[in-house]
Amino acid sequence: MLEQVHQHITSELNQGARTDTIFVVTAVVFNLLVLGINSVVAGEAAAEPGNSLVSDLVLAILIALLILVNSLSITGLLTGRQTRNKLLRGLLAMYRDNEVDQYYDATLLTNYGRRYLIFTGVILCLATTAIAVPLIIRVV
Repeated sequence: MLEQVHQHITSELNQGARTDTIFVVTAVVFNLLVLGINSVVAGEAAAEPGNSLVSDLVLAILIALLILVNSLSITGLLTGRQTRNKLLRGLLAMYRDNEVDQYYDATLLTNYGRRYLIFTGVILCLATTAIAVPLIIRVV
């Protein structure tokens, strides 16, 4: 039975890692895509001041969508982080109970936490860039 529990926990960890990857890749690709689209739209609006209402609406809608997608991605990552911590703590307890905990360094939990912070930082940096650059192009 212990082997089945171990297998189930590791399976959950693998599924969580795949889900986290999807959140990060989706956010990064979406941020870069919106950066490109909004930069073009902002450049056209700046070049033709008379027709800027449509461009400004497109910018506003894409910025709102960008904020929503990034918020959902970060929320997904935070949930994944909490789930991973709970599963790993369970594994560590199982290893401790079976006196094999010396093979798994508990500091890995801290390293995983840092990795999630780095992923979140990358997403936030790209999101900020995808908002700021088109607005600078539009205003300046």
